[in-house]
Amino acid sequence: MCGIVGVLGSHEVAPLLVESLKRLEYRGYDSAGIATIHNGTLDRRRAVGKLINLSDLLVHEPLLGQSGIGHTRWATHGAPSTANAHPHQAGNVAVVHNGIIENYKELRSELEAVGISAQTETDTETVALLTKHHLDQGMSPTDAAMATIDRLDGAFALAFLFDGEPDLMIAARKGSPLAIGHGDGEMYVGSDAIALAPMTDQITYLEEGDRVILTRTSVEIRDENGKLANREKREIRMDQAQVNKGGHKHFMSKEIAEQPTVLSDAIAAYVKENGITLPEPGIDFTQLERLTMVACGTAYYACFTAKYWFEQLAGLPVEIDVASEFRYREPPITKGTAALFVSQSGETADTLAALRYCAGKADKIFSVINVPESSIARESDLALQIHAGTEIGVASTKAFTCQLTVLLLLALKAASERGRLSEAQLNGYLTALRALPGVFNTALGSDPVMESVSQELAEARDILFLGRGLMYPLALEGALKLKEISYIHAEAYASGELKHGPIALVDQHVPIVVMAPRDSLFEKTISNMQEVIARGGRVCLITDAAGAAIAGEDVWKTIILPEVDEVLAPLLYALPAQLLAYHTAVAKGTDVDQPRNLAKSVTVE
Repeated sequence: MCGIVGVLGSHEVAPLLVESLKRLEYRGYDSAGIATIHNGTLDRRRAVGKLINLSDLLVHEPLLGQSGIGHTRWATHGAPSTANAHPHQAGNVAVVHNGIIENYKELRSELEAVGISAQTETDTETVALLTKHHLDQGMSPTDAAMATIDRLDGAFALAFLFDGEPDLMIAARKGSPLAIGHGDGEMYVGSDAIALAPMTDQITYLEEGDRVILTRTSVEIRDENGKLANREKREIRMDQAQVNKGGHKHFMSKEIAEQPTVLSDAIAAYVKENGITLPEPGIDFTQLERLTMVACGTAYYACFTAKYWFEQLAGLPVEIDVASEFRYREPPITKGTAALFVSQSGETADTLAALRYCAGKADKIFSVINVPESSIARESDLALQIHAGTEIGVASTKAFTCQLTVLLLLALKAASERGRLSEAQLNGYLTALRALPGVFNTALGSDPVMESVSQELAEARDILFLGRGLMYPLALEGALKLKEISYIHAEAYASGELKHGPIALVDQHVPIVVMAPRDSLFEKTISNMQEVIARGGRVCLITDAAGAAIAGEDVWKTIILPEVDEVLAPLLYALPAQLLAYHTAVAKGTDVDQPRNLAKSVTVE
């Protein structure tokens, strides 16, 4: 959510800033801007909408200078507008900010009392105004920035640039990620490594509360207590920094197609000859009495699926919670409880806050993440990487199936350790799991069928998804994917709940997507499906060949997938959920990779 980049360079920085901001587009934004220093003078350019609008503006009104900061804004306080776009400037200081300043109204009132008035609706302008106020009182730029940071409540990543100070940049983070890039006589700031990859492969990830004083040849990091801090410099792996569509029209299409490869990578990372191996310190499932799983959005549906696996396979009671609700209900965490947090970015604000609530209460804290340097990973007792690679599309696809893969492996390991699976049974599941990437490749061959179905789904105003057992969370995920990128209203229900209210929505205008592999609950799901058909509903059945043979001829559309063990079905049935949403969105002409109002990494509450 939002993106920051800063450069103290030896060349003109405006092109570098815009290029880096393009690499942050996946995070979600509605306006963009840059500020530079030229001949000691601070100036800025801002534009609403896509970065091409900022690029066009810079053609007509160029910005020179070898020092600069840039930002892509996802609106929180104040509508998208040029005035509300970052960088915000007040006198001799310009600021870019990710996050939310929770006490900005209080600070604004203090400033108004001394004759300093805000010109925008944003919380960020208050940061610039307060810094200007400190400068006007005679403070140095560094002291003014630090005094401002001391007054801020909330979550933020910040970068400050000062008029007359072309070799100085101040940065800070609290609750929102920020990294420092190291160059040869150049220094950089970025929201993540992707933004900085074209300029450097040497990165330092800031810790919570860190503040940084940058020049072209030095970096001074202080912790939240003001003490000098030594943070590790890391080398970016280039495969983590690649941002291209690989011949696909959209990143989402590319990432769907990459699933056989990344699933193989995820499986290979944890499945060895002697079974399932976890990094140290590992997990002793025999000592656990309960597992609490917390996440947001698609990651929450991964947890929901895993609840079935842990309880059915391992006999381990599981509680799942939406992260934004979890800590506010103050759940009691009893002895023998482990807490598991799932987040693609590892920076999801609500999930991170829930993790911190559990710190010191839960016996152990585990995480399933895609970014091993992330805050959630660093604050966990054990962080399990999903090995999905960089995911750019806002609607999660390959990260979801890799999350499911790692969670299934955890459930199987728990079942084995708790004596619920024999060695032969475990090996059977692992053999089937190793074969799954090949099954995925086969299923991708049904893409033309799903594209054809989607052409008709695109005409609907409302769509229902149904599933039972392990297919219920997948139905929820299918509805979420569809509404995320096609903007069609979609809901999902457990099939058995249909007659308890939702069946009132059924008529010939509402397509119903039924996810029903030929599993132990198939007959019950088909019975519910027939109730829909009897009331004129148009059913799109997603099943296997055996299921299609039984379902009958009254089904409107049928999508046939390869047969898999019902334990593995959620991974495979994620594919049609993704492809139906993708092709429907393409048919409607929406922005598939950057859907309106959404951000890839939600770093504010």
